[in-house]
Amino acid sequence: MAAESAARRIGLIIVGDEILSGRRQDKHFSKVVELLSARGMQLGWAEILPDDRDTLVAAYKRSFASGDVVFSCGGIGGTPDDHTRQAAAAALGLPLALHPEAELAIGQRAAEMAAKGQGTADMSTPENQQRLQMGVFPEGCEIVPNPYNRIPGFFIQDHTFVPGFPVMAWPMLEWTLDTRYRALQHVRVHTEHSFLVFSMPESRITPAMVSVETRWPGVRAFSLPSVGEAGGTPHIELGVKGEPEGAAAALEFLRAEVLRLGGKLAPPSAA
Repeated sequence: MAAESAARRIGLIIVGDEILSGRRQDKHFSKVVELLSARGMQLGWAEILPDDRDTLVAAYKRSFASGDVVFSCGGIGGTPDDHTRQAAAAALGLPLALHPEAELAIGQRAAEMAAKGQGTADMSTPENQQRLQMGVFPEGCEIVPNPYNRIPGFFIQDHTFVPGFPVMAWPMLEWTLDTRYRALQHVRVHTEHSFLVFSMPESRITPAMVSVETRWPGVRAFSLPSVGEAGGTPHIELGVKGEPEGAAAALEFLRAEVLRLGGKLAPPSAA
């Protein structure tokens, strides 16, 4: 069971024309990585998609078929440029329906706002009928509670759909991780180590990196070259990630190979 849990990939879909156009900067990617890391989990893939119904349907068909755990941020509102709820339903071949728990939560929100002198608690008004559209989800889903303003997201087939607003989305994702996916937390012990290499082209150390993944199957090598931006010294950040014992051995192997091949572990001026 633990091995099966550790093997599950986690994906992130960020929806919004405003991200792709640059009108707003995405904040979800780094936060989701942070939330997962704190729980011993890793993000396997991410996509940024437009508010386009056909594009979203195709993407959700792929992700539902993958068996991955997926978090989708954005596009679940009730305005004409929001397509996520409809696209998720179409991808699953399901009808849309007003979720009773969502209806109740939205009604409570309307009553709270009315008590502050903002709007009315009468859910038959056109304005509140429009608000109820935000609770129309694929049939058979479960709601994801929203502690910020009660307007819920939804969960279906290991996909969690939340609003694009970070102040709402992030607590909802945390709730989902700790409620639905506690069994996936801290299942796989994973470590990552790196060191800087100077006076060596990346091509010279590449065969050793290939050797790492052959000798230690649970370990991956990585290389992050720098060309000396902002007046710095050109170098390579060379490292390994994976299961701790193998990663430690692979790291020592790479360090020895760097020295054997004429690389330096300190900048030339500091040598």
